[in-house]
Amino acid sequence: MLDFFKKLLGTETVDFADLKSKGAIIVDVRSKSEFESGHIKNSINIPLNNLSQQLNRLKNKEQIIITCCASGMRSASAKTILKNNGYTQVYNGGGWYGLQNKL
Repeated sequence: MLDFFKKLLGTETVDFADLKSKGAIIVDVRSKSEFESGHIKNSINIPLNNLSQQLNRLKNKEQIIITCCASGMRSASAKTILKNNGYTQVYNGGGWYGLQNKL
């Protein structure tokens, strides 16, 4: 059952530090106020409800992208939106604080 939830949320076992060393960008999909209260250094804030309208900020569809939010739910949705729009290397990093500790 745990594998089902991992697959649903897109939090597969991934070496996020390795992805970051390969040039991954981190897209934090929390609200602006959530982002301003704390975030991963150099991450990009594109709130989930604006993501579809701001895909032009993510020009390279082959760029490694790690999505994050508060708990992993919005970042899973963001991963789906990006994959459905042709982005090929998208990973759900889950909650930003936990992701920060994995980098």
